[in-house]
Amino acid sequence: MDKKEFGDFGEEIAAEYLKKDGCEIVARNFSCRAGELDIIAKKGRELIFCEVKTRASDAYGYPAEAVNAEKRARVRRAAGYYILKNKAQDMLTRFDVVELYLNHFKGAF
Repeated sequence: MDKKEFGDFGEEIAAEYLKKDGCEIVARNFSCRAGELDIIAKKGRELIFCEVKTRASDAYGYPAEAVNAEKRARVRRAAGYYILKNKAQDMLTRFDVVELYLNHFKGAF
């Protein structure tokens, strides 16, 4: 599995998790000049912009730590564009990070 497939796998798990939490997935991998939004979900009057980080280990820190100030700014700009484009100014907004680990213990016993 290459890096993109691994990321897509994580996004699929995150989308299913959000659905089980009562969210409706309204868009995935929304892209514009400002950046990309992994998952956009809706729950009631709340629009949720969800960044998904998947890692095979925590050797370089927790996945959510990769969502630094620069990444958060890009996500906010892309979310602003999405809100304007889709006339969703009356919605409440929330920014979430879903982090996933995949641990494979080769030769574990």
